[in-house]
Amino acid sequence: MEEDEEQADLDTKKGNHFGHTFRLHMVTWNVATADPPEDLASLLQLNSPKSPDLYVIGLQEVYSGPLRFLSDMLFDDPWSQALISTLAPRNYIKVSAVRMQGLLLLFFSKLEHVPFIRNIQTTYTRTGLFGYWGNKGGVSVRLAFYGHTLCFLNCHLAAHMDYASERVDEFESIMDAQTFNCKKAPKIVDHRLVFWLGDLNFRIQDHGMHFVRTCINDQTYNLLWSKDQLIMMKKKEQMLQEFEEGPLDFQPTYKFDRNSDTYDSSGKKRKPAWTDRILWRLRSKTLSPDKREEEKSSSDEKKLPQQEEEEKEKKKEEEEDEEEEYPLKIKQELYTSNMEYSISDHKPVIGIFNLQLRKMFDTPLVRLQAEGDWSADIDAMVIYSPLQPFTSSTWDWIGLYKVGFSSVLDYITYTWVKDDEVVFNEEIMQVYVSKEEIPVRGGECVLCYFSSTMQSIIGISEPFKVHESKVALEEGFLPERINGLNKAVSEDEFWK
Repeated sequence: MEEDEEQADLDTKKGNHFGHTFRLHMVTWNVATADPPEDLASLLQLNSPKSPDLYVIGLQEVYSGPLRFLSDMLFDDPWSQALISTLAPRNYIKVSAVRMQGLLLLFFSKLEHVPFIRNIQTTYTRTGLFGYWGNKGGVSVRLAFYGHTLCFLNCHLAAHMDYASERVDEFESIMDAQTFNCKKAPKIVDHRLVFWLGDLNFRIQDHGMHFVRTCINDQTYNLLWSKDQLIMMKKKEQMLQEFEEGPLDFQPTYKFDRNSDTYDSSGKKRKPAWTDRILWRLRSKTLSPDKREEEKSSSDEKKLPQQEEEEKEKKKEEEEDEEEEYPLKIKQELYTSNMEYSISDHKPVIGIFNLQLRKMFDTPLVRLQAEGDWSADIDAMVIYSPLQPFTSSTWDWIGLYKVGFSSVLDYITYTWVKDDEVVFNEEIMQVYVSKEEIPVRGGECVLCYFSSTMQSIIGISEPFKVHESKVALEEGFLPERINGLNKAVSEDEFWK
């Protein structure tokens, strides 16, 4: 499963690829069951001269009533649909998504990066109602981006002023509970870079309402930081100390009257707070002497078997060697709230980051192309060849997509690789595609190889033209869209 993460491309080994910078745009927003607004341009900063390479959007309290939730299980929910329809025309693909009731996490990438995003896995942890209810908890997406392991964790933690310790307990239990089928990074903390975002629900304590609102009006936010519960808890909780956060130089994002910029005017008059946050943790290359001694004492107490201790030490050495050879740096460019949206009692928070890294590989695992002319009049062939070793599966498939497709599942048709292979040698394989599966109307298309083992697209062809069916046109057939596939029906049948 992980050969691609462990094997560097030969060109990279020669030292030709250092210092690539990628722009990451992150959003966290408790949408309070509201449907998405018509215009998401400001949220996604679509008019910015610098377009992101990646978008990660974490939402909380997405409406999950029984009927809506059932329909969302079959189709994309309204928020996913709105984001996909906004980003797909700009050449972004929805690479992964995970949902647990009202918690939703979406990962989008520019098409050019998609073959280099591998080993994608998702998971979730419930913390509501003693772990049985998913209104609170965390959902996560983990992946390898050009070989570097990243994990994104979207949380909605316990509410109310007096539950700061409970929020930390929930976070730590989520971090401990979530595991992945990945030898290199089986837990969240094992990833090179972790992002923690969501409605974390930490409040501003001690200060009275008047002082808090005065600081907001005067934009002297720094006077409130010392009483922000998350900042306070970081001083005494080791796990939190490993996470970094930009300065809170923006208005607290909770709680507002809906459809306004006015803080809570109800009878409860909740005190404003920075409940919505984005933090990150870059795995340190070397441990400080104090940390090393602490780990040694912990190991002595547990009395790990010698073999297990040696394996642990070997893994540390491998991590340090990797971090030396393939450095990863992160810089936050923007951390702010967006006050333009008023559909919720929370305002969205935006974080923009620059990731500077050395690619562990820059060659797709598979090269593929359409052989000859394609149309619904003749059976077609796909030629593909592995460019690097990887673990193939009988569940691998090649999909035919229209140019501008929006997600992995947005294919016109697909064919199983093992089932339909007709020629095999060490370098080139050919896969058969029935003419019955090719769209009658034709159009500009691409082919994508999907690895079931890595749960990702690992190769994309150059665009090619599927020609309109001459037979269908000559015989008076009309194209009809059925289940995402153009099929030919007679004119009489079409109007029945």
